[in-house]
Amino acid sequence: MFTATKGKKLLTTTTGALPRPSWYTENLRGIELSRGFAQRAYREQHFDCLACQLTAQHKAGIDIVVDGDTRLDDDVAGRSWVSYAYERIKGISEPDVAVQPYAAMDDCGPGDFIWEVIETRLTPRITEKIGNTSLQLDRAWKAIAPMTAKPVKIGSISAQVIAHMCVDNFYPNRLELLMALSDALNQEYHNLADAGAPIVQIEEPAIHQSMQGKIQEITPEQYVTAFNREVSGLKDKCEVWCHTCWGSPGAQKMFPATTSYEKALPYFDQLDVDVLTLEGATNGGQDIPHFGSLISKDKKIAVGVISHRTMQIERPEEVASLIRRCLEYIEPERLILSSDCGFGRQSMSRMHAFYKMVSLVRGANIVRRELGLEEVYVPATDPKLSMVPFTDQ
Repeated sequence: MFTATKGKKLLTTTTGALPRPSWYTENLRGIELSRGFAQRAYREQHFDCLACQLTAQHKAGIDIVVDGDTRLDDDVAGRSWVSYAYERIKGISEPDVAVQPYAAMDDCGPGDFIWEVIETRLTPRITEKIGNTSLQLDRAWKAIAPMTAKPVKIGSISAQVIAHMCVDNFYPNRLELLMALSDALNQEYHNLADAGAPIVQIEEPAIHQSMQGKIQEITPEQYVTAFNREVSGLKDKCEVWCHTCWGSPGAQKMFPATTSYEKALPYFDQLDVDVLTLEGATNGGQDIPHFGSLISKDKKIAVGVISHRTMQIERPEEVASLIRRCLEYIEPERLILSSDCGFGRQSMSRMHAFYKMVSLVRGANIVRRELGLEEVYVPATDPKLSMVPFTDQ
């Protein structure tokens, strides 16, 4: 159900994760968010971090804001994106450092960045039936909602990632585990929507990445069925987004640069969501024609037009050029402009992330101007507010 983006063209947003301030030293370490909010130091740092993240987004002119995944612990390369969920799902054991269920890349070994990341993952086990969850995404939304009049997008890892990050010692096969996790997380999303969140984002169905492997334990059709169970009933309450990318730990791409979405897009089109988010910047927009032809008109498409993997900040003209390419295949009322993935999880500094957001909006404004659309005010670009004298020569 289109709510936040209904009737809007070329809105801007980011994926979700933003770099943490260096002074944000408190972590939940497995306790519930409500218990964290009951502790003075954690509560103060969490809420102050939200205020910082919102200020940066407002100053950059971002239309749909995020909470920066502020609830996640400051772990190596974003481990908490996964562990925040599995630490709070009944039936999943304490992580076992000695077990590694999969290799991230075929040629990965000691001496590689990703190998060190793998060493930190601390694989958990499924030891009993998946039961209640306590992610408290509704509380995460309530923490930030009073701070802004803009729509807030709250995202969380999908059941499909969790199912592949665990060693299953209970279910007869991984598909049954996936279905159980999908049912369990569905209630979390409903709690978030019932709290008033206008956008719920489920992150990373396994369809596109699993299609790159030689062995497919679960078929693309089964992934579609599982994902639609995970989001069942949500579109009646809020706008449902599905984020996809080609990897993000420490800003690393987990697949070859030329890897394409093409074969996965017909399956993405069957997902019961309003908005699909897809990488576009890192690979130079190679799949943009496929986005326009293989995704049905009833879905909006959020294309990444700035990269989370490079320290080089895109010039607004570069962003505008990629947006124009998107518009060759995607109608402006269906096009949303985003980042390829999040800027957090040991990706980049707060300054880099901020100026990438500014370039995103500046590039969007160039194209808005060309289309006769209203431009968005970007306080960061206002010469009257600059502390350095500015002369436009």
